[in-house]
Amino acid sequence: MATAVGGLVAFAVLVSAALVAGRLAANRAVDNLVDQARAGLPLATATLAGEIEKQRLIPLTLARDPDVIALLETYDANAEANLDRKLKDIAEDAGSTVIYVIGADGRTLATSNFNEPDSFAGVKFPFRHYFRDAMTHGVGMQYAQGAVTARPGLFLSRRVDGTKAPLGVVVVKVELDGVEKAWRASGALVSVINEEGVVIGTTIPDWRFSTLSALKEPENGTVREHLQVVDDTPLTPVPIRQQGELTIAEIDGKPTALVGTSRSVGRPAPGWRLMLLLYADPIITRARLDGQITGVLAFALLIVLGRITWRRRQLQAARRAALTQINTELEERVEERTDQLKRANLALAAEIAERENAETKVHRLRDELAQANRLSILGQIAAGVAHEMNQPLAAIGVYAHNAKCYFESGKSDSGVDSLGQIAALTEQIANKTEALRSFARRAPSAATVLTIDDAIDGALSLLSGRVREAGVAVIIPSRDPSFRVMASRIRLEQILVNLLQNALDALRGRPHPRIEIQHAASAGNVQLIVHDNGPGLDPTIRTMLFMPFATSKENGLGLGLVISSEIARELGGYLELTPSDEGACFTLTLPRVGQ
Repeated sequence: MATAVGGLVAFAVLVSAALVAGRLAANRAVDNLVDQARAGLPLATATLAGEIEKQRLIPLTLARDPDVIALLETYDANAEANLDRKLKDIAEDAGSTVIYVIGADGRTLATSNFNEPDSFAGVKFPFRHYFRDAMTHGVGMQYAQGAVTARPGLFLSRRVDGTKAPLGVVVVKVELDGVEKAWRASGALVSVINEEGVVIGTTIPDWRFSTLSALKEPENGTVREHLQVVDDTPLTPVPIRQQGELTIAEIDGKPTALVGTSRSVGRPAPGWRLMLLLYADPIITRARLDGQITGVLAFALLIVLGRITWRRRQLQAARRAALTQINTELEERVEERTDQLKRANLALAAEIAERENAETKVHRLRDELAQANRLSILGQIAAGVAHEMNQPLAAIGVYAHNAKCYFESGKSDSGVDSLGQIAALTEQIANKTEALRSFARRAPSAATVLTIDDAIDGALSLLSGRVREAGVAVIIPSRDPSFRVMASRIRLEQILVNLLQNALDALRGRPHPRIEIQHAASAGNVQLIVHDNGPGLDPTIRTMLFMPFATSKENGLGLGLVISSEIARELGGYLELTPSDEGACFTLTLPRVGQ
């Protein structure tokens, strides 16, 4: 009877231990999933923000296009046909769904889908928010259902100003299929929620135009009018609910446990939030099972130890020597287990320290990559610099010989003049050497206020030998000391040297090679433009121009533009490829100081 009761108690304790261990393991699995979601959220956000920023440049550029302005000022059927084809080419290159130009009365005058069944040609859009906002405030942004195609998308607009009044609006529509495809490839459930709490972009099509909470009248009508959805589109709540740290969602008709987090999209889409969810069911189930097995094994170990202790007490009198041996073995096992726990604690502490230092390592690796880029550049221009030094060195030898002869013949004034020439040439060599040494320095100088012209002079000084050898005409702007920025001169020169090196490579073997450097100022920024008359960039390279290891050069690494873009962001600006009728044109935009 006592044995049976003891067995039942042991079984009950075993079940309890397994349940507790499984619950603790499941909680740890949920915490790990939350960390994974937080780590993946910035990349998902950057994918959406990058697409919006890329598409926003199209109406900004076209609003200043002479062809657009001419058509809006005086309608002409031939001009419309030419502009239709131009918009179609731009839309195909940029991956835009459709680009169209609307007159001040709201009627579409030119469109990239002019030859498609659902063309926007002649359709009036005065009721669209993006049209009204652009005409009133200059810019507009609206996610809505298409009035002609019924396909939802993001509309970005820009007003076209005339001399006396607004002429019309340039609009680009982009459907987020590519962004959603990239999200879907990550294996996560990603949704974009606008400022009104409506899901407008998602990897789950059934959730589109659903709401985070039930809408009431007249709120329902307001939201429906802003999204301009058809009347039979239900704005029903998303089928999700919170259960502790888990999010339970109805997917394909069955409840699914998810874990995730959300964050604001930021400046590209004010008021929008990105929600990223990870599937939790299989991971939690596996973690719970592992924990239960561990709990059972631990409890079984306790039972074994108890049994050994009980047997030791029963046989103590007769088997004292054997009991001593058993105690020794048990102590060794405990010591081994303690040592394992210590090692596990040390490993955990090392992992925590590694995570805390991850960001520091990233910055250090980025600096080392930039340093490697500078050294690579120096390797490419070293031969040219050495050739430039040969001439002043030879001149120094001639002047030294002349000075010796002058002094021996008593012509001290002429000898002094020769020594002066030697000093000037020595200073020239020293300046060139110092420029190379500063550019190769591992730790760039601190940010200071400097003019754009100083950075241009430094970059051209480093590349003067290669420019002269290639026979390239370099056109530089008139000096303007008011174009000042806050930057490290070495880092700014590194961007310019990368751009000039790429231009020189593109111009190799071209007739009448030319590089034109310009600077301009607008909206509190300074823009530095490097434009060559080379063959330009292949369309397949443009889409991944600032991605690591993407290059059109046979021996190129594809890191120069990536590093330059990262340095530009560190300086508070950005580097972009701008449209050009000839060759390649890059624009560096930095905040202006001292206005």
